[in-house]
Amino acid sequence: MRLRLDRIAGPFVAFSERYYPDPFVFAIGLTFTTFAMAVLLTPTTAAEALTLWGNGLTGFLGFAMQICICLVAAHALAHTDAVARAIDRIARWPRSSGQAYALICLIAGFASMIAGALGLVVGALGAVAIAREGAARGIALHFPLLVASAYGGFVIWHMGYSGTAPLAVATPGHTLESVMGIVPVTETTFTSWNLGLAGVTLVAVALVCSRLAPRAEAIVPLELDSEDPPSEPERKTLATPTLGDRLDHARILTGLLGLLFVTFLFSWFRDRGFALTFNMVNWSFVAAGLLLARSPSHYLQLVNDASRTLGPVVLQYPLYAAVVALITQTELVGLFSDGFVAISTEQTLGFWAFVSGGVLNFFVPSGGGQWAVQGPIFLEAARELGVADAIIVMGVAYGDQWTNMIQPFWALPLLAIVGLDARAIMGYCFVIFLTSFVCLGGGMLLFGAG
Repeated sequence: MRLRLDRIAGPFVAFSERYYPDPFVFAIGLTFTTFAMAVLLTPTTAAEALTLWGNGLTGFLGFAMQICICLVAAHALAHTDAVARAIDRIARWPRSSGQAYALICLIAGFASMIAGALGLVVGALGAVAIAREGAARGIALHFPLLVASAYGGFVIWHMGYSGTAPLAVATPGHTLESVMGIVPVTETTFTSWNLGLAGVTLVAVALVCSRLAPRAEAIVPLELDSEDPPSEPERKTLATPTLGDRLDHARILTGLLGLLFVTFLFSWFRDRGFALTFNMVNWSFVAAGLLLARSPSHYLQLVNDASRTLGPVVLQYPLYAAVVALITQTELVGLFSDGFVAISTEQTLGFWAFVSGGVLNFFVPSGGGQWAVQGPIFLEAARELGVADAIIVMGVAYGDQWTNMIQPFWALPLLAIVGLDARAIMGYCFVIFLTSFVCLGGGMLLFGAG
């Protein structure tokens, strides 16, 4: 079984290693492709498209800052003494390479069901820890596959608690409330069919990943030297430390600041319930890091070491924001969605919402953004065909998470942490992409009209 799946993955791996561009090049190509489509396929002029593109560059600035804080805070937290020991203990669980690939996929998947960003960070850090432990115990692990397996767990994130499309339609005052009313998460995220399909998809992906390992001569291990955890900076060797020296190494200061964050988080969840948002995930990482760091000086070094992961995010997210502006502010969205609606029936509308969501995700890699532009078109068709609104919401959500496996936008944080190029994992991600299509697409056809 292992050899057969390796043969299936081999051509995809070889193709991606040879032809798949750097994510920055992918973003450049996507920029010019979208620009050309907007000019050639819609009434938009080149001058208008240029204005839309330029104005859209700033659209993701707030979101990019959230990603940066998430990367830095989670990376710093993972390198505190207590968390590093906990990760190392979990990394000892696998007894074989297959178990290692499956385990990191399952861990990342469970974390992604809580929050998508959490799944990416936990998956990346867990992959490094498992690779390091495997090397110490003589288990040959192909690091690119280990990272791809971690990213594979992310394929179910939109089916979980932080899924933006189902959360959006459950929020009073959402943009489509006049059309569909309020759709509670008990009809979308927390239905038995959604949670069951999430479990089936995650297990299927984990099993496939466990069987994709290449032959021994093709294994690429983790480069241990590049992933050594940072250590605390040494105190200045002064006969009489100054007040500044003492404050730099006073654990009580980081402890007090961490408690302030915890107090805020407690009040937030007390007032709103378990309303987990991207910001709350970030402040949770910061709070835990501050409480577990040895001193302000120690935490500052951990943050400085983590900051090396930020370059791709800072560079590429403005380009994606501009692409989103071109897609959403011209008639391109209608061209994508209307064609799928035209070939849909009552039984297949949810499936085509899924496929359409997957296609649009290449250009609008944001679940909330996709729903805002696709929702009105598919909801109108749902009214005509008698399809439940929840099916449309989750169809778009499934499409969004599905093509993330071959769209490098969401892989950037994970790749930045592990230090790999996208081409190293995309061959395996394409196999995950096919596997998840069978599960998610089959599920949408099975659910039918709801």
